[in-house]
Amino acid sequence: MPKADYIWMDGEMRRWEDCTVHVMSHALHYGSSVFEGIRAYETPDGPAIFRLEDHIERLYRSARMYRIEIPYDVDTVCRACVAAVRENKLTAGYIRPLAFRGAGSVGVTARDMPIHLIIAAFPWGTYLGPEALEKGVDVAVSSWNRLAPNTVPPGMKAGGNYLSSMLIGYEAKDRGVAEGIGLGHDGLLSEGSGENLFLVEDGVIRTPPGAASILKGITRDTAIKLLADMGHVVIEQPLPREALYTADEVFFTGTAAEITPIKRVDHIDVGTGDYPVTRAVQDAFFGLFTGKTADTRNWLHRI
Repeated sequence: MPKADYIWMDGEMRRWEDCTVHVMSHALHYGSSVFEGIRAYETPDGPAIFRLEDHIERLYRSARMYRIEIPYDVDTVCRACVAAVRENKLTAGYIRPLAFRGAGSVGVTARDMPIHLIIAAFPWGTYLGPEALEKGVDVAVSSWNRLAPNTVPPGMKAGGNYLSSMLIGYEAKDRGVAEGIGLGHDGLLSEGSGENLFLVEDGVIRTPPGAASILKGITRDTAIKLLADMGHVVIEQPLPREALYTADEVFFTGTAAEITPIKRVDHIDVGTGDYPVTRAVQDAFFGLFTGKTADTRNWLHRI
């Protein structure tokens, strides 16, 4: 992975190579960590972090679920994200805040260990490949289901949840495609290994609801709002697997994937290969960073 010079860790900026943890850290053994993925974009007015406060507030919601008491307030963590971008002299990049339980008692439910917080910021390009945003990606429906309700909460961005994502992603790579799509316990559409899913058919835009074992992504919310600005209504509803094969357009949203069209599902072409709705929301999204789309909701946190 691309490295940077510094990582903010436990209240101070440290050299990248000095940010180490003990092998007996609770998070390493049990996945007791929560995190966020945030992008900074180059704009005509300098670098800006996209929806920084929304991401950090979600970090705290995830932490609260797992009794991880982050020893800093939201404003301090937001300032630390800005500092990590600035100190690493980034004009654009990816920001990874991570809160986790450190070394202490080895018991699963033990809580007498320190809580650590790191914020890394480093260069990172297109997640699904350099041509993904323009040409789209091939995907496959995974044999692995997403997390069932009342097991592990999929609406929280916790480290342990991503074991499910790893299985979906590994299987997709083994099958020679860019990404996998997971179904819920009920056989209905859920999400990709790290992306939300949108389908367009006969001009109607649909996306699986929050109850479909998804993380309600911030880029997902962004796409819904940008589409509304263009006069489109997005319907959140349960969707069967076959909707993927009859759709005119399918696209992913996510901080890493941004707005990525899907051109083929299980070797079946999506629609005719035109992506008018996907292109419209893609243009509006990236327009936020070029100035083409007005930032009416104050989503850009200037550095």
